[in-house]
Amino acid sequence: MKKFVLKDVKNIEKVRVYLEKGNEFLGIKGYTDHGLRHAGIVSKLAGNILRELEYPQRVSELAEIAGYLHDIGNFVSRDEHGQTGAIIAMNILEDLGMPYEEVAVIAAAIGNHEEINGQIISEVSAALILADKSDVHRSRVRNRDKSTFDIHDRVNYASQKSSLLINKDNDGSHAVLDITIDTSISQVMEYFEIFLTRMMMCRRAADFLNASFNLVINEYQLL
Repeated sequence: MKKFVLKDVKNIEKVRVYLEKGNEFLGIKGYTDHGLRHAGIVSKLAGNILRELEYPQRVSELAEIAGYLHDIGNFVSRDEHGQTGAIIAMNILEDLGMPYEEVAVIAAAIGNHEEINGQIISEVSAALILADKSDVHRSRVRNRDKSTFDIHDRVNYASQKSSLLINKDNDGSHAVLDITIDTSISQVMEYFEIFLTRMMMCRRAADFLNASFNLVINEYQLL
């Protein structure tokens, strides 16, 4: 049986259209980028996390697919987009011919990636959460009028660099989110105002993968 990979999913027209439309609709509401750029970054990060932690290659491939599809439900509604996206992804992957066992893993990860009601239920789920919550960067800000920035715009625009790395030492494995913030645009405290629950979810996700979660902002370790 063929093993479907990210390339196969990217080649499906409805995937591209649904992601682009979801991003378009969120843009009208004033949200930061949730389109193909974000999907690609989360997909790559999720796969790399599991590869660096030496999980099987197939598990990493499923994480890449989950990462790419995780926001596909936004074209229906931002509310409950994780659950909506899980059903949409499930139908797409079943039509592709993917085994039900793999479809279930991907759909469950997508349905549980939001901090409001999500739960870490698999390695793929944990990697998706870490990857998704790590994409904080000024390139996601669509609003170019700084005088009208809300707190999400400010924090993302102030983030000049962000990277999620897996480090290993004698104490074990560490998922390190390293961010450089321009404090003339946004203070570090504002990051915690909007992302504290996300960072707590990242800690739980790292725990599931038998790793610690560390947050470094402007070269200072805060978590």
